[in-house]
Parts: sequence; C-alpha cells; structure tokens
Amino acid sequence: MAISRGNLEVNLGRSLGGKTALVTGASSGIGRATARYLVKEGVRVAISARSAKKLADLAAELGSDTVVVIADMLSSADVDRMVADTISGLGHLDILFANAGIYITGEVARQDPATWDQLLTINVNAVFRAVRAALPHMQARQCGDIIVTSSIAGHEALPMEPVYSASKHAINAFVYGLRRQLIRDNIRVGAIAPGTVLNELWGITEEADIVRQIADRTGIRSEDVAEAVVFMLNRPSHVTIRDIVIMPQALDL
Repeated sequence: MAISRGNLEVNLGRSLGGKTALVTGASSGIGRATARYLVKEGVRVAISARSAKKLADLAAELGSDTVVVIADMLSSADVDRMVADTISGLGHLDILFANAGIYITGEVARQDPATWDQLLTINVNAVFRAVRAALPHMQARQCGDIIVTSSIAGHEALPMEPVYSASKHAINAFVYGLRRQLIRDNIRVGAIAPGTVLNELWGITEEADIVRQIADRTGIRSEDVAEAVVFMLNRPSHVTIRDIVIMPQALDL
C-alpha cells in the first residue's frame, strides 16, 4: 500500500502474499501467534517444534498448505533436517523466524550447569545452525528475511537472569554481524526483543491472569510480538529493521 505525500510516494508496507516461512518454536507462545499472523498475510508456513500433537492441532487450524516439521533444537541433526525438510515441503524459503528458546532464572550459585548447556544449545547454537542451514538457499536466490527472537535481556544484563541474558546478548551480536555479511545478498536480518510476554514460557496460561496483567500494563501478549514481526517483514525491500524492542508500558527497566 502506498500514499502520496507531496511529490513523494510513501510505501506503507509490501504484501507478503505468496511468500514462505519457517517458524521455530511454533507449538506455543510467540511462534504459534506469528504462524497464525503470517498465514493471515498469505504466507505459506512450515511450523516446527518438539510436540507432534501441538503442531498437528495448529496445522489443522492453519490449513492444508502448512508443513509440519517435528524437530528437537537440542539435536544438531534435527536442526539441519528441519531446514532441509522445510525447503523440500514449501519449494523454497523466503523467511526464517528463529524463535525457539527456553528461559531460566535464579542465582548462578544455585543453578545446575547442565541447564546452562541446554539453554545455550537451544537459544544460541540452534539459532546459529538454523541460519547456517538456510543461508546457501537464500544466497542462491539473492533474497530472504531472517528474524531472531531476542529479549529485553539481550539489551540489559538482568540480575536474576544472567545466563539467559548472556544467551540473548550472544544472539544480538550474531544478528548485528550477520546482517553486515549479507548486505550484498539482499538478505535482511533483524531481532525482535520482547519484555514480559504473557505465555507458556513465563508460566502464564490462564486468561484471567493475562487480562489482569494487560490491564496493569505489566505484560504483553504473544500476538503483540507477532504483529511487530509482520511489521518488520512487510517493510519495503530497501528498509531493514535491525531491532525492535517491545515491552509492557509499565515495565520499570
């Protein structure tokens, strides 16, 4: 859609219809909401997560064009296969939304380092591997969009989330460096960094609790983040949004 402003035509967003996308962590929260929004925009999607049942339910809602790829982000082989199966199932890949992640909080002295290994594998290594697997395809086509779910914790070192914060700082550094590598390939790279999102990752599933925190302005919905992702994607091709930080209005941070 475009509007005229004097002698200048301003593009308010390009259509995403006919494009394809892989959404990881699609069985719940931000991933599920984003898959729904992308399908509404006319995007054919591949959805990936560990839960076959949740993915099947979502695919039934999204429609017969949906590709389901069951994958465990702790397995490097699964991550590589996920991207390959997506390209095979959709025919090509325009958008990678690397969203899968886990969250831990607490005092470092009281945490089990094994949980750090799991978090860093899923939040960092799996993202790197998914991007690496998609790049040859996107580079050959000289186009594509890569969006990674970061966090406000990637911009602030939060005192009760030092390991989680470290993982998201790593993601931001990766996004910033990767974007510059891919300029000549016409591939856009960006990160979406939410504050408190009222979903399963935060252990908030009751609608009454969500409504209360929305009213208090202390949390945002997964759908709020999904809308921002779509905004990033439908910018004109000459525009890259490197970061969006989206947070509850009452977050004192």
